[in-house]
Amino acid sequence: MTLTLELIRHDVADALGEDPAAIPGPAAIPLDENLLNHGMESVRIMSLLGRRRRNHGVVADFADLAEQPAIDVWAPLLEAA
Repeated sequence: MTLTLELIRHDVADALGEDPAAIPGPAAIPLDENLLNHGMESVRIMSLLGRRRRNHGVVADFADLAEQPAIDVWAPLLEAA
């Protein structure tokens, strides 16, 4: 499965406890928005990363995601190995 920005938005919405079906939509998080401003904290980042590692073979480190928490930055980091 090819990772798309919409799939990352879906994963982020899921991690934030929001309805992933609403993503993308008028309330969609902008691609370059700092996800910390939307409630994405370290535990949620680790959870999202863990799922991507288990299900898709992602090799990104937590520090990579935490350093720049934005969907557009995460896209290449969350690609399957």
